[in-house]
Amino acid sequence: MSEDTEKEEESLFAAPPIAEQERMCEAILFATAQPVTLKEMEARMPHGCDAAEALAHLRKRYEGRGVRVVKVGDAWAMRTAPDLGFLMQKETVETRKLSRAAIETLAIISYHQPVTRAEIEEIRGVSVSRGTVDQLLEMEWIRFGRRKMTPGRPVTFVVTQTFLDHFGLESARDLPGLKELRAAGLLENRPPPGSMPQAGDGEADEGDEAEAEDQSELFEE
Repeated sequence: MSEDTEKEEESLFAAPPIAEQERMCEAILFATAQPVTLKEMEARMPHGCDAAEALAHLRKRYEGRGVRVVKVGDAWAMRTAPDLGFLMQKETVETRKLSRAAIETLAIISYHQPVTRAEIEEIRGVSVSRGTVDQLLEMEWIRFGRRKMTPGRPVTFVVTQTFLDHFGLESARDLPGLKELRAAGLLENRPPPGSMPQAGDGEADEGDEAEAEDQSELFEE
């Protein structure tokens, strides 16, 4: 095969210019509500495209703009700049606050993941009702992790990409503090009760038994 023929075949599979790849990534992110991984992007783009490099250029181009290109876990998305979030307040659906039991369970999973139900109960000092965990799973804020290599092989829980996206986090290492949780409406400004049941009491927190039968207890009125 001649050198000219080889060059001609290579040109048939040459990737588009990086500027064009950047436009492709921009179009994909703009049209997709959920974060998109590099693998998913490259599956839609022509052969030979480098989505990672294109996103690096795109992210830089959007710096200081009203919309940013952000990393969410192992995926990417376009999101409103944090300092302009107030402009969206009128369009945001107000949701009811999670109950204290659900918030405590979610916080423990967030900061101690991967964590088992028994470990959650040990940290909280009270039982964790099935209704609380089930609802957090349905909200897709937590998911099942790997089983622990301990007797019984208990399943663990970890936070999801949906949780990270909600708080605008790149990874679990960037978890919000109390100030951010309160700003998001997940914590009340009043301090928690002065006393908490201690581990070993064998009692679930108030309302947990009813919550197992009626999951409406998960939310405060």
